[in-house]
Amino acid sequence: MNTQATLPTTTSAATRALTRQDIEDFFFAEAALLDKFDFDPWLALFTPDAHNLIPPLDVREQGPQDALYLVNDDMSRLTSRVRQYQGRAMWVENPPARTRRMVSNVRIVSTDGDELRVTANFIVYRIRNNDVDPYIGRYEHRLVRTAAGLRFKERKAILDLDALRPFGKVTIIL
Repeated sequence: MNTQATLPTTTSAATRALTRQDIEDFFFAEAALLDKFDFDPWLALFTPDAHNLIPPLDVREQGPQDALYLVNDDMSRLTSRVRQYQGRAMWVENPPARTRRMVSNVRIVSTDGDELRVTANFIVYRIRNNDVDPYIGRYEHRLVRTAAGLRFKERKAILDLDALRPFGKVTIIL
């Protein structure tokens, strides 16, 4: 099955005003890629200058220049994380976890030309060794419209958790 075919990239979508349904379709396609750990097409959903961010739990609203983020990856670092996960370096994930993502309450906050600011709520269930860990929060993304379809310019997952324990790893799963 071609996972790229599930992403909204039609000519009409590239030239008309985007709707919430278009954004939802993009988020649902991304969730499916992540739940299948299909990382190469997932990486293609980012612009070359994109950032993937997870703010700290105690100062969620501060920017990465003012707080130590749990994750503050440019494309080079994000690609490196994916390659480590795909390789033998991820012994800590053996056997690998399973995940299921639920995305809801998708809203287009603002648009400026081809750039959109969008928000959504999420729950990511991580299942490993008979433990189920729920990660709950909201997304605050900056998307851009490209000839290939929507792409992340900034992907930000803000956790509503008070602490990471007993949850642990958050880098790829969110």
